[in-house]
Amino acid sequence: MDVDVDVVADELYGLAPERFTEARDERAARARKAGQSGAAKAIAALRRPTRAAYASNLLVRRRPEEVAAFLELGEALRRAQRSLDGSRLQALSHQRHAVVAALARTARQLAEEEGRAVSEGVAHEVEQTLRAALADPGAAEQWSGGRLSAGLSPPVGFTGLPEKAPVRPQSDRPAKQKQERKQKQKPKQQPEPEPEPEQRPKPKPKPSREAEQRRARAERARAEAAAREAELRAAEQELAEADARVGGLERRLREARTARTEARRALAGATDRARDAARAARE
Repeated sequence: MDVDVDVVADELYGLAPERFTEARDERAARARKAGQSGAAKAIAALRRPTRAAYASNLLVRRRPEEVAAFLELGEALRRAQRSLDGSRLQALSHQRHAVVAALARTARQLAEEEGRAVSEGVAHEVEQTLRAALADPGAAEQWSGGRLSAGLSPPVGFTGLPEKAPVRPQSDRPAKQKQERKQKQKPKQQPEPEPEPEQRPKPKPKPSREAEQRRARAERARAEAAAREAELRAAEQELAEADARVGGLERRLREARTARTEARRALAGATDRARDAARAARE
């Protein structure tokens, strides 16, 4: 049976970092024993994930709906960057900060639930990875695959703000005036006869300003919905985790109360037996 390297990689990058190396070497040895040296080499080349990569992979694997909404927000940000829509970028930027912070907290909680402590430095790497996924489609594809071996960095210069429009140099003005004077000195040519109405090319209809505004509003609404969906999923997750913690505390409280009742009964029995023993000793 052929060894599927992709299946093995998916399995390995779902493991904790300290279990990764041993499991990887065992899978590579199994592939070599089966006579599949190419697959064995590819598996052996897989790198152990860092703590930040492990937390990022957990987030992708455990929260697919939040990941999908996050990727939609990244597409909206990149469209706004290309269209130089400053007002839209500013609105999306506020959403970006909130969603990145919420997803980074969720990734940290998931790792800690698995018994893997996450330091502030590791949490910062997770946030950088999320920002990279927002800014770059290639990084988004890497991150959403859930097989990161190291954190990602956003591209240099990505701020979520539109680039400034180029300014025409002042030296172009004299040249333009000189060209206009030359054109005035040229003899006037006879105007060409206008084509017949049926021969005139029909101008292409241009989208109205109102249509452009409607399109921009629709894109903003979609981006807003994606961001709010991600925030909703993160809030629902936080609530579920809080409910789980409350349930655990309530269970422990019930167990403690039961133990207290049993201890009181044991104390009463011991008191009675001690009293009987003392009475027997006096007799």
